[in-house]
Amino acid sequence: MNLLLAEAATTGTSGGGMNTWVIIVYVVLIGAMMYFMIIKPQKKQRKEQAELMSRMEVGDSVMTTAGFYGVIIDMTDDTVIVEFGNNKNCRIPMQKQAIVQIEKPVDNG
Repeated sequence: MNLLLAEAATTGTSGGGMNTWVIIVYVVLIGAMMYFMIIKPQKKQRKEQAELMSRMEVGDSVMTTAGFYGVIIDMTDDTVIVEFGNNKNCRIPMQKQAIVQIEKPVDNG
């Protein structure tokens, strides 16, 4: 029994350096996975949203985060007024971030 304890004690001390490197490699791999699975896609989505906001103009047909379709009739720095429906009476101000899709009007002339 003492022989097994002595062998385990010597094996544990000599292999300790190797275990530290394995842990470091695992931490680096997990960090890389988190970057490529969480952080990078979020950066890409923010870049696409900023590009969408820069293309937005009065007269564009848009879809909101709630799934409503409308037309932009006025814009300020961070808000837009969107007209919904054909009756021209439903105009709602909302933040630009609530716009998820833009369709440019088609020129038929």
